[in-house]
Amino acid sequence: MGHLAKSKVQEPQPDATTIPGREVTVPGVSTNPRAVASAACLVIIYGDELGKRIPLGIGSLKVGRSSKSDIQLDQDSVSRVHAEFKSNGSIVTVLDLGSTNGTYVNDRVVGGEAVLTDGDQIKIGGAIFKFLTGGNMEAHYHEEIYRLMTVDGLTQVYNKRYFVEALEREMSRTRRHKRPLALAMLDLDHFKQINDTYGHLAGDAVLRQFCAVLKANIRREDLLARHGGEEFGLILPEIDLAGARIMAEKLRALIERSSFEFEDVKIPVTASIGLSERVDSLHDPVELVREADERLYEAKRGGRNTVRG
Repeated sequence: MGHLAKSKVQEPQPDATTIPGREVTVPGVSTNPRAVASAACLVIIYGDELGKRIPLGIGSLKVGRSSKSDIQLDQDSVSRVHAEFKSNGSIVTVLDLGSTNGTYVNDRVVGGEAVLTDGDQIKIGGAIFKFLTGGNMEAHYHEEIYRLMTVDGLTQVYNKRYFVEALEREMSRTRRHKRPLALAMLDLDHFKQINDTYGHLAGDAVLRQFCAVLKANIRREDLLARHGGEEFGLILPEIDLAGARIMAEKLRALIERSSFEFEDVKIPVTASIGLSERVDSLHDPVELVREADERLYEAKRGGRNTVRG
């Protein structure tokens, strides 16, 4: 289409909300300050358009695969008309509209309509929205954007970027103070088979539950991060290789006997673990990761559900 000449009378333009680096128009959503006095919005914390903010004024927003949806999610796991967010100015709810794969709030399927509270996570297909509300919405939103720079939206553990920076800091500290440092690389066994058998939504649920199990059973000073896909890194300060073997074996056994479920279906899960240790001849964090990865592949070749290193 060619450029239209400017006219003296401009047609009304849709409201827009400003996202860092771009302006996004959300059909049917008013950004009038009076309309959003309740200061509620959705932030995409996992999926396409990461960090996008969708203000919730009085009224409703429908989510679905259809191009007519107010929030379009072009994914096979999303129904054409999937769910609806509704706000009366004081209460915000999400209603599942008979979708095929369901709508989830904090990993629980929505049977009908659910009232949202600050911090709730709503999963629709492969996307996760975080519901934010409260007094200082701008500060609240920017805090969430900062979190997205360091935390993986699906699993809620640190992301690869933060992992690399933290490992560099720990290696510098251990060299300076001559203290032990170990690294564990963990990978879920036959994860593709889990996705193929139970579906990708079940695979996402397994990853979240897997991380919840690990976080509940590591020390406060340990750092868990998603390194990519179904592989995770675990930085173990003040632990040598022998101590790391003991800890890794405990985690391996714990994962094997833990209950992983999706929609009341139990899913057997095991993990392989590779270990490495910082020594005087090893100064590069990349080498430490490479060595742990090599031990991880040994564990895979050796039959999986084992520890090597």
